[in-house]
Amino acid sequence: MGIVIADSDPATAKTVVESAVPGAFTSNDDNTVFYFLDAPPNTNPVWVNLVQSGRNDFVPASTIINLMKSLNDPRLPYYFTEYPAAGTYTGGIPGNGATFSNYSHVTPAQTAPDAQYVILDYAQVQFALAEAVERGMNVGGTAQEHYNNAVIASIEEWGGSAAQAATYLAQPSVNYATAPGTYKQKIATQEYIALYNNGFDAWTMVRRLDYPNLPAPTHAQSGFPVRFTYPILEQNINTSNYNVGATAIGGDKVETKLFWDKF
Repeated sequence: MGIVIADSDPATAKTVVESAVPGAFTSNDDNTVFYFLDAPPNTNPVWVNLVQSGRNDFVPASTIINLMKSLNDPRLPYYFTEYPAAGTYTGGIPGNGATFSNYSHVTPAQTAPDAQYVILDYAQVQFALAEAVERGMNVGGTAQEHYNNAVIASIEEWGGSAAQAATYLAQPSVNYATAPGTYKQKIATQEYIALYNNGFDAWTMVRRLDYPNLPAPTHAQSGFPVRFTYPILEQNINTSNYNVGATAIGGDKVETKLFWDKF
């Protein structure tokens, strides 16, 4: 919560983050996990949407698959199935129609009815601490140390090994000292990958740090969406207050930024 308001209220953000550090997660053993059951109605929503529904019209996007391929990311086989051959992965172009059988899919471990859902993990905490260091907060350690801890934790959480994590981090394109861009770009790129199955937090992070640069989908109807619009119900039965609220924030549009999204 503190790091989210770092651009809009840096003083409060510093106080909140620094006060939270003593109680922060120290390893993957601290991860907050929600355990679903293997029978409806208490099943994994991913199973509900991708398996129980009988639908075959969801495929992973090329956005994340191509990024991970370019970085030789060891999490690829844990995130996605191989297609069209062993060791290769193919994602659909966002906004385009996709023939289900022509692309990689989500791995069966994620579509199990009782698959676990990680609410908050050690990797996300460490990315926040890396960012906190770069913002001048007194949280201990260096940005690179926290960044490395985050990447290692994510890889191991998904089933990868410490050796794979070390090889990954040794690449100039991943190593914090040599990866391209500002600290925001470096942290955001890896945090985006680590938050693959936690879309809302990934969206929040991208809005805060403005990285990675996500391409507009085919036939986009707006600019990059940075908020949900108000519900139609509010427009219909609470019209006067809806108009006041929409005017106050600069318009009820998906491109209207929230108060903490300053840049």
